[in-house]
Amino acid sequence: MPDAYILGIESSCDETAAAVVRSGEQLISNVVASQIATHQPYGGVVPELASREHLRAIVPVVRQALEQAHHTYDSIDAIAVTQGPGLAGALLVGISYAKALAYALDKPLIAVNHLEGHIHAVLLDLYQNKERQKGSPELQFPVLALVVSGGHTHLYLAARNGPSWTYENIGHTRDDAAGEAFDKVAKLLGLGYPGGPVIDRLAPYGDARAVNFPPAQIKHPDRRGRNDGKALGSEDAGPRFDFSYSGIKTAILRYVEAHQMRASVESRLRVLTEIAKPKLEDYLAHCDKVTLDLVASFQRAIVEDLVGRTLAAARAYDVATLFVTGGVAANQELRQTFEREAAKEGLPVYFPSRPLSTDNAAMIAAAAYPKFLLKNFAAMDFSAEANLILR
Repeated sequence: MPDAYILGIESSCDETAAAVVRSGEQLISNVVASQIATHQPYGGVVPELASREHLRAIVPVVRQALEQAHHTYDSIDAIAVTQGPGLAGALLVGISYAKALAYALDKPLIAVNHLEGHIHAVLLDLYQNKERQKGSPELQFPVLALVVSGGHTHLYLAARNGPSWTYENIGHTRDDAAGEAFDKVAKLLGLGYPGGPVIDRLAPYGDARAVNFPPAQIKHPDRRGRNDGKALGSEDAGPRFDFSYSGIKTAILRYVEAHQMRASVESRLRVLTEIAKPKLEDYLAHCDKVTLDLVASFQRAIVEDLVGRTLAAARAYDVATLFVTGGVAANQELRQTFEREAAKEGLPVYFPSRPLSTDNAAMIAAAAYPKFLLKNFAAMDFSAEANLILR
């Protein structure tokens, strides 16, 4: 098959990103403009501000990605863009610009599901590693993919049929996503935004068994129904492995109140807010043992729940390979725990590299390649879908 150079554009949340990927396998360039500084004072992503920042960054980010790849607008073969899920306004910035480019350049336009992009981030890294390390193992099916980030906690059975991929959702969060829980707990403890990386760095300094957070007990059916369109209770509906993280967030709040931690939280927040880019020693200097133990115990509970439910699903569906991807997949304890526990069951587990774990456009360009081969191009009248389902 001839090489195809695809320009990917991603703007689903708070990163403006563009990348060039060759034939879904080789990363040529990858540029990400972060909005952390914009949203940090608010302790989370503000949708209106995110859209405004995307408008400012989209043109220079795309130009930089093409320059780094030594390509021009004319030399690329197709343009891929995230259609959803995500923030509607943010998505529309990327989609509008991608449509304009495709129309002006007369290039094929490919709409990509953000969640599929995260899965293909793992595949992209596998292809890259295969080039560097001859004799890498071939991918074994069926594949179970855990997509875990600030906005998503999903389990998918992934299958390949020729160049195309299909997905069956067998689990999702009933409320907060795991990454959302990290951010909310960090905000509650005065640790700033984004919370996931800060908690990951602080957790090794606390006692992970100091506070017991029992796993969520999910007994009732999900009223929202299945994410793959099949009705609950249908004959072909297999077992579900859903997640829930609103309870542990509430438990942290109760713990803070019961242990009179409010004053220390407010003091810590005031100090850290005055430091432009706090370092680990800054956080440690303003976190007492109770806080560090609480952080470590919280992370342990989240990690054990993610690993336990995912491996239970892997056993139930007799999968051969495990993917763990999304922003939370960059968490060090999560990676180590998955590697250790999956090895006990003889199950190979793959992660994307840390730059490809968080939102990026390389994964969008990689996921677009199978669609390019099938000539599955988007019509110019397609729009953003904030709640787009992956099938």
